Amino acid sequence: MFEIREYTIERMRDPYGILAGERYELFLELEVDEEDELYMEEGVRLRIVYMKGEDGAARIVKYEFLNAGTGAYIDMEMTEEEEAFIDSFCKEQIEQPIEE
Repeated sequence: MFEIREYTIERMRDPYGILAGERYELFLELEVDEEDELYMEEGVRLRIVYMKGEDGAARIVKYEFLNAGTGAYIDMEMTEEEEAFIDSFCKEQIEQPIEE
């Protein structure tokens, strides 16, 4: 498991109105235990594309772990517990006012 140290959130634009609902991109700076296989000395970031549908339902559309030092993709998946934690965190954040 990991902890969130800091994050950024940005509403993604759909200039053509093709996608239903709203999309958000979040970058989370993670604190990962040294014993965890996800641990990297340079640090780990988690990029998330999160969607809030027109019906109000919200979910993770896509996520990827990144090496914080190089930006390189890390081929790892979240556990169910981690995904539930991140989903809950994202849901809370999109309900807050977002600076444009």
